[in-house]
Amino acid sequence: MAIIVNLDVMMAKRKMSLGELSQRVDVTMANLSILKNNKAKAVRFSTLEAICKALDCQPGDILEFVPDNDAEHGGT
Repeated sequence: MAIIVNLDVMMAKRKMSLGELSQRVDVTMANLSILKNNKAKAVRFSTLEAICKALDCQPGDILEFVPDNDAEHGGT
């Protein structure tokens, strides 16, 4: 996967539990857990905005692009 979700890192920096974040952003704990564990296929901008607001951070603090090995070596 080329996009890594560092939600757990930001939550730890802000000392916020999954349950507290869930309440603040009005997203179920199950859906946040899917996102936190890099299992999500997509994230809505409205959800990302709410998470960034609750954690006082930027989207780049949560989402990280990591090139695949093929991309690094000019693969096809």
